[in-house]
Amino acid sequence: MDPRYKAVESSSAREDWFREYVKALKEERKREKERDREKRDKDKRESKDKGDKERDREKEREREREKEKEKEREKEKEKEGDVNDVSEDENVNNSDDEREKEQKDKEKQARMEASLREREKEVQRTLATHLRDRDKEREQHKHDEAVQHFNALLADLVRNAELAWREAKRQLRKDHRWELAELLDREEKEKLFNQHIEQLAKKKKEKFRELLDETGEVTLTSSWKEIKKLVKDDPRYSKFSSSDRKCEREFKEYIKDKLVAAKADFRELLQETKLINHKSLKLVQENEQHIREIEEILKKDRRYLVLDYMPDERTKLIVTYLEDLDKRGPPPPPTASEPTRRPTNS
Repeated sequence: MDPRYKAVESSSAREDWFREYVKALKEERKREKERDREKRDKDKRESKDKGDKERDREKEREREREKEKEKEREKEKEKEGDVNDVSEDENVNNSDDEREKEQKDKEKQARMEASLREREKEVQRTLATHLRDRDKEREQHKHDEAVQHFNALLADLVRNAELAWREAKRQLRKDHRWELAELLDREEKEKLFNQHIEQLAKKKKEKFRELLDETGEVTLTSSWKEIKKLVKDDPRYSKFSSSDRKCEREFKEYIKDKLVAAKADFRELLQETKLINHKSLKLVQENEQHIREIEEILKKDRRYLVLDYMPDERTKLIVTYLEDLDKRGPPPPPTASEPTRRPTNS
């Protein structure tokens, strides 16, 4: 049995497509026959018109012959002989015309059959493409359903972000929904599991950092030992991880990120301070007291005070910013973006 036959699961669908295919073939043959019949009728009309004209010409010749019959008998006989010769030639020509017409009919029939065969092939190709596309859609739909079932299974049974795939798989197999995802191979199931674990870890990390944000005692100089006492009873702490070392590691990453944000806020403060401009570096180099004046203005802002525990690095950030302004030079005038208009010599 041809595999293309087996590819269509529904017998009713196969029968419907077969009937459509046969109907298309019949309609094509019917159109070809109608075109052939019209051509034959046209040829007959043209042949009839030709015969009528030939008869008119023959009558005219007969009248001419009657007129001259009395005058030249001999010429009349010669003319009659000529007429007989012409008739024989016409018979030969008619025979040639018949053979030529028959040859044309055969060629036309061959072209019609070739066109019909090509039409059949085109219908088969179109039908095969339609079947392949529909099969792909069906398979994709089944695959998407399997993914949905497996993700639902993970959401219900896997809530520990530290669970390994091998251990999780033993638990998942006990649930009847495991069979609903049989279309997925082992690699895809493991990939979906890892994505689920990553999402769990991400959500728990967000909740843990949310807890640290809400703890007012947390500063850039806080130690894990003192902060742990404040947060250990919160469920977001225990849910993040059962490992104290992992919680401490995440706390240090949190402090590191807070420091990066604090430095960015401080640079933003420097940009907002009007006293600081491209001339400030030169002024500081000429008079160290100028940087003290800058710091006196900055210390009124929380973004400056939050870095009190690292005064040397804070000063270094100020100097680095002044050096950057010095390299860039004075800001362009307000009209710098407009094209310079030069007077033209007339």
